[in-house]
Amino acid sequence: MTTLVFGHKAPDTDSTGSPLIWAWYLQQQGQQAEARLLGTPNTEAAFVAERWGFELPAVIDDVEAGQKVVIVDTNNPAELPASINAADITAIIDHHKLFGGLETKGPIDITIKPLACTATIMHDLMGHVATEMPEGIKGLMLSCILSDTLEFRSPTTTPADQALAERLAADLGLDIPAYAAEMFAAKSDVSAFSEAELLRMDSKETTVDGKKLRVSVLETTSPEQVLSRKDALKEAMPKVAAEDGADEVLLFVVDILKEEATLIVPNDAVKAIAEKSFDATVTGDSVVLPGVMSRKKQIIPVLKA
Repeated sequence: MTTLVFGHKAPDTDSTGSPLIWAWYLQQQGQQAEARLLGTPNTEAAFVAERWGFELPAVIDDVEAGQKVVIVDTNNPAELPASINAADITAIIDHHKLFGGLETKGPIDITIKPLACTATIMHDLMGHVATEMPEGIKGLMLSCILSDTLEFRSPTTTPADQALAERLAADLGLDIPAYAAEMFAAKSDVSAFSEAELLRMDSKETTVDGKKLRVSVLETTSPEQVLSRKDALKEAMPKVAAEDGADEVLLFVVDILKEEATLIVPNDAVKAIAEKSFDATVTGDSVVLPGVMSRKKQIIPVLKA
Protein backbone atom coordinates (compact mmCIF):
# COMPACT_ATOMS: atom_id res chain seq x y z
CA MET A 1 0.00 0.00 0.00
CA THR A 2 1.17 3.50 -0.81
CA THR A 3 1.93 5.63 2.25
CA LEU A 4 0.47 9.13 2.13
CA VAL A 5 2.53 11.90 3.69
CA PHE A 6 0.82 15.13 4.69
CA GLY A 7 0.95 18.05 7.09
CA HIS A 8 -1.72 20.30 8.56
CA LYS A 9 -4.75 22.01 7.09
CA ALA A 10 -4.16 25.51 5.65
CA PRO A 11 -0.75 24.33 4.41
CA ASP A 12 2.18 26.72 4.51
CA THR A 13 5.59 26.14 2.94
CA ASP A 14 6.72 23.62 5.59
CA SER A 15 3.48 21.62 5.35
CA THR A 16 3.79 21.63 1.55
CA GLY A 17 7.52 21.00 1.18
CA SER A 18 8.04 18.51 4.01
CA PRO A 19 5.56 15.93 2.64
CA LEU A 20 7.37 16.07 -0.70
CA ILE A 21 10.74 15.71 1.04
CA TRP A 22 9.69 12.76 3.19
CA ALA A 23 7.88 10.99 0.34
CA TRP A 24 11.17 11.21 -1.61
CA TYR A 25 13.06 9.78 1.35
CA LEU A 26 10.66 6.86 1.76
CA GLN A 27 10.95 6.13 -1.95
CA GLN A 28 14.73 5.89 -1.53
CA GLN A 29 14.06 3.22 1.10
CA GLY A 30 12.08 1.20 -1.44
CA GLN A 31 8.67 2.21 -0.12
CA GLN A 32 5.71 3.46 -2.13
CA ALA A 33 4.96 6.94 -0.87
CA GLU A 34 3.22 10.05 -2.14
CA ALA A 35 2.75 13.56 -0.75
CA ARG A 36 -0.70 15.03 -0.18
CA LEU A 37 -2.11 18.38 0.96
CA LEU A 38 -5.02 19.11 3.28
CA GLY A 39 -6.02 22.30 1.50
CA THR A 40 -4.83 24.89 -0.99
CA PRO A 41 -1.32 26.05 -0.05
CA ASN A 42 -0.46 29.69 0.39
CA THR A 43 1.19 31.71 -2.38
CA GLU A 44 4.70 31.27 -0.99
CA ALA A 45 4.34 27.49 -0.89
CA ALA A 46 3.05 27.45 -4.47
CA PHE A 47 6.00 29.61 -5.56
CA VAL A 48 8.48 27.32 -3.85
CA ALA A 49 7.05 24.16 -5.42
CA GLU A 50 7.20 25.65 -8.90
CA ARG A 51 10.68 27.15 -8.32
CA TRP A 52 12.11 23.72 -7.53
CA GLY A 53 10.27 21.79 -10.23
CA PHE A 54 7.48 20.10 -8.28
CA GLU A 55 3.80 19.86 -9.01
CA LEU A 56 1.68 20.63 -5.98
CA PRO A 57 0.48 17.40 -4.34
CA ALA A 58 -3.16 16.48 -4.66
CA VAL A 59 -5.53 17.86 -2.04
CA ILE A 60 -7.49 15.34 0.05
CA ASP A 61 -10.44 15.94 2.37
CA ASP A 62 -10.18 12.75 4.42
CA VAL A 63 -8.44 9.38 4.65
CA GLU A 64 -9.83 5.88 4.35
CA ALA A 65 -9.74 3.39 7.20
CA GLY A 66 -6.45 1.49 7.22
CA GLN A 67 -4.67 3.93 4.89
CA LYS A 68 -0.98 4.13 5.79
CA VAL A 69 0.00 7.71 6.57
CA VAL A 70 2.93 9.73 7.88
CA ILE A 71 1.96 12.98 9.61
CA VAL A 72 4.42 15.87 9.40
CA ASP A 73 4.48 19.41 10.83
CA THR A 74 1.61 18.76 13.24
CA ASN A 75 0.29 16.26 15.75
CA ASN A 76 -2.94 18.14 16.46
CA PRO A 77 -6.08 16.15 15.49
CA ALA A 78 -7.95 19.43 14.87
CA GLU A 79 -5.56 20.15 11.98
CA LEU A 80 -5.92 16.69 10.42
CA PRO A 81 -8.60 14.75 8.50
CA ALA A 82 -11.70 13.83 10.45
CA SER A 83 -11.01 10.10 10.05
CA ILE A 84 -7.33 10.27 10.98
CA ASN A 85 -7.68 7.84 13.90
CA ALA A 86 -9.09 5.22 11.53
CA ALA A 87 -5.97 5.45 9.36
CA ASP A 88 -2.79 3.47 9.97
CA ILE A 89 -0.44 6.19 11.23
CA THR A 90 3.10 4.88 10.82
CA ALA A 91 5.13 7.94 11.87
CA ILE A 92 4.86 11.52 13.13
CA ILE A 93 7.56 14.13 12.50
CA ASP A 94 6.90 17.48 14.09
CA HIS A 95 8.26 20.56 15.86
CA HIS A 96 5.17 21.65 17.79
CA LYS A 97 4.06 20.83 21.30
CA LEU A 98 2.43 17.46 21.91
CA PHE A 99 -1.36 17.85 21.69
CA GLY A 100 -2.60 14.32 22.27
CA GLY A 101 -5.73 12.71 20.86
CA LEU A 102 -4.24 10.67 18.03
CA GLU A 103 -4.68 6.89 18.10
CA THR A 104 -2.42 4.40 16.31
CA LYS A 105 -2.75 0.77 15.29
CA GLY A 106 0.47 -0.13 17.05
CA PRO A 107 3.86 1.28 18.07
CA ILE A 108 5.10 3.95 15.66
CA ASP A 109 8.07 6.23 15.11
CA ILE A 110 7.49 9.65 16.66
CA THR A 111 10.04 12.45 16.41
CA ILE A 112 9.19 15.83 17.91
CA LYS A 113 12.10 18.22 18.39
CA PRO A 114 12.33 21.86 19.50
CA LEU A 115 13.57 23.10 16.14
CA ALA A 116 12.07 25.83 13.97
CA CYS A 117 11.26 23.63 11.01
CA THR A 118 10.10 20.09 10.28
CA ALA A 119 12.49 19.88 7.34
CA THR A 120 15.47 20.36 9.68
CA ILE A 121 14.33 17.35 11.69
CA MET A 122 13.94 15.32 8.51
CA HIS A 123 17.52 16.08 7.49
CA ASP A 124 18.72 14.62 10.79
CA LEU A 125 16.53 11.53 10.41
CA MET A 126 17.77 10.83 6.89
CA GLY A 127 21.33 10.16 7.98
CA HIS A 128 23.65 9.41 5.07
CA VAL A 129 20.72 9.51 2.62
CA ALA A 130 20.69 13.30 3.05
CA THR A 131 23.94 13.43 1.07
CA GLU A 132 22.04 11.99 -1.91
CA MET A 133 19.33 14.66 -1.97
CA PRO A 134 18.86 16.06 -5.51
CA GLU A 135 18.80 19.81 -6.09
CA GLY A 136 15.01 20.01 -5.94
CA ILE A 137 14.77 18.36 -2.52
CA LYS A 138 17.56 20.57 -1.20
CA GLY A 139 15.69 23.60 -2.51
CA LEU A 140 12.49 22.53 -0.79
CA MET A 141 14.32 21.97 2.47
CA LEU A 142 16.04 25.36 2.34
CA SER A 143 12.73 27.04 1.52
CA CYS A 144 10.93 25.38 4.43
CA ILE A 145 13.60 26.58 6.87
CA LEU A 146 13.66 30.13 5.53
CA SER A 147 9.88 30.29 5.65
CA ASP A 148 9.47 28.94 9.18
CA THR A 149 12.31 31.08 10.55
CA LEU A 150 11.38 34.21 8.52
CA GLU A 151 14.98 34.21 7.28
CA PHE A 152 16.27 33.63 10.85
CA ARG A 153 14.27 36.56 12.30
CA SER A 154 11.80 34.39 14.20
CA PRO A 155 12.58 33.60 17.86
CA THR A 156 11.93 29.94 17.03
CA THR A 157 15.16 29.85 14.98
CA THR A 158 17.84 27.53 16.36
CA PRO A 159 21.54 27.28 15.41
CA ALA A 160 20.75 23.91 13.80
CA ASP A 161 18.14 25.43 11.49
CA GLN A 162 20.40 28.30 10.43
CA ALA A 163 23.49 26.14 9.94
CA LEU A 164 21.60 23.66 7.74
CA ALA A 165 20.04 26.46 5.69
CA GLU A 166 23.43 28.02 5.08
CA ARG A 167 24.91 24.68 3.98
CA LEU A 168 22.02 24.03 1.61
CA ALA A 169 22.24 27.53 0.13
CA ALA A 170 25.97 27.05 -0.45
CA ASP A 171 25.33 23.71 -2.18
CA LEU A 172 22.70 25.37 -4.39
CA GLY A 173 24.77 28.49 -5.08
CA LEU A 174 22.04 30.73 -3.67
CA ASP A 175 22.28 34.01 -1.80
CA ILE A 176 19.95 33.61 1.19
CA PRO A 177 18.75 37.24 1.46
CA ALA A 178 18.01 37.42 -2.26
CA TYR A 179 16.16 34.10 -2.36
CA ALA A 180 14.24 34.81 0.85
CA ALA A 181 13.15 38.14 -0.63
CA GLU A 182 11.67 36.25 -3.62
CA MET A 183 9.81 33.92 -1.27
CA PHE A 184 8.44 36.72 0.90
CA ALA A 185 7.37 38.70 -2.17
CA ALA A 186 5.36 35.68 -3.31
CA LYS A 187 3.83 35.35 0.16
CA SER A 188 2.93 39.05 0.24
CA ASP A 189 0.81 38.97 -2.91
CA VAL A 190 -2.64 38.25 -1.49
CA SER A 191 -4.66 40.31 -3.94
CA ALA A 192 -6.42 37.29 -5.43
CA PHE A 193 -7.81 36.05 -2.11
CA SER A 194 -11.13 36.89 -0.48
CA GLU A 195 -11.27 38.13 3.12
CA ALA A 196 -12.49 34.73 4.31
CA GLU A 197 -9.62 33.02 2.50
CA LEU A 198 -7.12 35.38 4.10
CA LEU A 199 -8.51 34.66 7.56
CA ARG A 200 -8.11 30.90 6.99
CA MET A 201 -4.91 30.97 4.92
CA ASP A 202 -2.42 30.38 7.74
CA SER A 203 -4.45 29.69 10.83
CA LYS A 204 -4.54 27.41 13.84
CA GLU A 205 -7.37 26.53 16.17
CA THR A 206 -6.80 26.82 19.91
CA THR A 207 -8.94 26.95 23.04
CA VAL A 208 -8.23 29.56 25.71
CA ASP A 209 -10.20 29.70 28.96
CA GLY A 210 -13.02 27.77 27.32
CA LYS A 211 -13.16 29.99 24.23
CA LYS A 212 -12.36 28.51 20.83
CA LEU A 213 -10.13 30.85 18.84
CA ARG A 214 -9.00 30.75 15.22
CA VAL A 215 -5.56 32.37 15.33
CA SER A 216 -4.55 33.59 11.87
CA VAL A 217 -1.17 34.96 10.87
CA LEU A 218 -0.27 36.68 7.61
CA GLU A 219 3.48 37.18 7.25
CA THR A 220 4.35 39.82 4.68
CA THR A 221 6.84 42.41 3.55
CA SER A 222 3.90 44.56 2.38
CA PRO A 223 1.51 44.76 5.35
CA GLU A 224 -0.37 47.64 3.73
CA GLN A 225 -1.80 45.15 1.19
CA VAL A 226 -3.66 43.44 4.02
CA LEU A 227 -4.30 46.40 6.31
CA SER A 228 -5.89 48.38 3.48
CA ARG A 229 -8.66 45.74 3.62
CA LYS A 230 -9.12 46.03 7.38
CA ASP A 231 -12.79 47.05 7.27
CA ALA A 232 -13.71 44.16 5.00
CA LEU A 233 -11.71 41.73 7.15
CA LYS A 234 -13.47 42.92 10.30
CA GLU A 235 -16.82 42.39 8.58
CA ALA A 236 -15.83 38.85 7.53
CA MET A 237 -14.58 37.75 10.96
CA PRO A 238 -17.94 36.97 12.60
CA LYS A 239 -19.06 34.91 9.60
CA VAL A 240 -15.81 32.93 9.49
CA ALA A 241 -15.99 32.35 13.24
CA ALA A 242 -19.58 31.10 12.97
CA GLU A 243 -18.82 28.81 10.02
CA ASP A 244 -15.76 27.35 11.77
CA GLY A 245 -17.37 26.97 15.18
CA ALA A 246 -15.07 29.52 16.81
CA ASP A 247 -15.85 32.24 19.30
CA GLU A 248 -13.42 34.72 17.77
CA VAL A 249 -10.97 35.11 14.90
CA LEU A 250 -7.67 36.78 15.72
CA LEU A 251 -5.71 38.11 12.73
CA PHE A 252 -2.08 39.08 13.21
CA VAL A 253 -0.44 40.80 10.23
CA VAL A 254 3.29 40.23 10.69
CA ASP A 255 5.61 42.78 9.12
CA ILE A 256 8.69 40.66 8.40
CA LEU A 257 10.99 43.62 7.80
CA LYS A 258 9.92 45.71 10.81
CA GLU A 259 9.67 42.60 13.00
CA GLU A 260 6.29 43.48 14.48
CA ALA A 261 2.67 42.40 14.21
CA THR A 262 -0.54 44.34 13.84
CA LEU A 263 -3.56 42.71 15.48
CA ILE A 264 -6.88 43.71 13.97
CA VAL A 265 -9.39 44.42 16.75
CA PRO A 266 -13.01 44.06 15.53
CA ASN A 267 -14.80 44.03 18.89
CA ASP A 268 -14.50 44.34 22.66
CA ALA A 269 -13.78 40.63 23.12
CA VAL A 270 -10.66 40.77 20.95
CA LYS A 271 -9.71 44.08 22.59
CA ALA A 272 -9.80 42.37 25.99
CA ILE A 273 -7.66 39.50 24.69
CA ALA A 274 -5.11 41.93 23.24
CA GLU A 275 -4.83 43.95 26.44
CA LYS A 276 -4.64 40.92 28.76
CA SER A 277 -2.28 38.88 26.60
CA PHE A 278 0.13 41.49 25.29
CA ASP A 279 -0.12 44.20 27.95
CA ALA A 280 -1.22 46.52 25.14
CA THR A 281 -3.37 49.61 25.15
CA VAL A 282 -5.99 49.41 22.40
CA THR A 283 -7.55 52.70 21.33
CA GLY A 284 -8.86 51.83 17.87
CA ASP A 285 -9.54 48.84 15.64
CA SER A 286 -5.94 47.64 15.53
CA VAL A 287 -2.86 47.55 17.73
CA VAL A 288 0.82 47.22 16.83
CA LEU A 289 2.76 44.63 18.83
CA PRO A 290 6.53 45.28 18.52
CA GLY A 291 8.71 42.18 18.29
CA VAL A 292 5.79 39.76 17.93
CA MET A 293 6.41 37.44 15.00
CA SER A 294 5.93 33.84 16.08
CA ARG A 295 2.50 32.29 16.64
CA LYS A 296 4.16 29.27 18.26
CA LYS A 297 6.27 31.17 20.79
CA GLN A 298 4.88 34.70 21.08
CA ILE A 299 1.17 34.48 20.31
CA ILE A 300 -0.64 31.28 21.26
CA PRO A 301 1.27 30.62 24.52
CA VAL A 302 0.38 34.05 25.93
CA LEU A 303 -3.28 34.25 24.89
CA LYS A 304 -5.76 34.98 27.69
CA ALA A 305 -9.47 35.19 26.97
